[in-house]
Amino acid sequence: MRRNYTLTDRLIGHADNMLRTLAAKPTPGRPSPQRETNIDGLSHAEVKESSRLMRVNHTGEVCAQALYQGQSLTARNAELRKIFHEAAQEENDHLAWCEQRINTLNGKTSRLNPFFYSGAYGIGAFAGLLGDRVSAAFLAETEYQVVEHLDRHLQRLPARDQASRSIVAQMREDELKHATNAEQAGTTELPGAAKQLMRGMSKVMTTLSYWF
Repeated sequence: MRRNYTLTDRLIGHADNMLRTLAAKPTPGRPSPQRETNIDGLSHAEVKESSRLMRVNHTGEVCAQALYQGQSLTARNAELRKIFHEAAQEENDHLAWCEQRINTLNGKTSRLNPFFYSGAYGIGAFAGLLGDRVSAAFLAETEYQVVEHLDRHLQRLPARDQASRSIVAQMREDELKHATNAEQAGTTELPGAAKQLMRGMSKVMTTLSYWF
């Protein structure tokens, strides 16, 4: 028999996901796309820059986990919840890959991750309350903005850091697929002001996590 999960069941599951995201070592479902893991040949400045950029990407994946959990909590359509769940699984791969690379670069993940997780969860839940089409549109727009962000990182990452670059390239491919899946589920057009607000919030996250 297939169990119908109650709101309490899902909240418990979301709390477990939060603890796993913030406190546990993530386990990827796919192997990392990086072909090499060492930092030989990179200068001190290049290692530092790569570490900071991958920390930003890691925090972005923390936010993605929270966002999808929040959206799935208030989604009305079971098929849309499935899209959120599948996207979250791939985002967990990204989370693990970024953390592995940060460790190799002798860097640290952001100390602000709990704050960003809480904010993203609330935003996701609110988007879901506005309706499934709005929530799917929010997901698609978020992913398109993430693709733009990753394009900028591919320009900024040191050319010799092929390991980090290969991770970011695979992340970009996955994010684009998530956006397409969300659009296929049925979306509405978000107001321009909402898109600009999303960009502004993203800017705050990327700036703070780069330094902290």
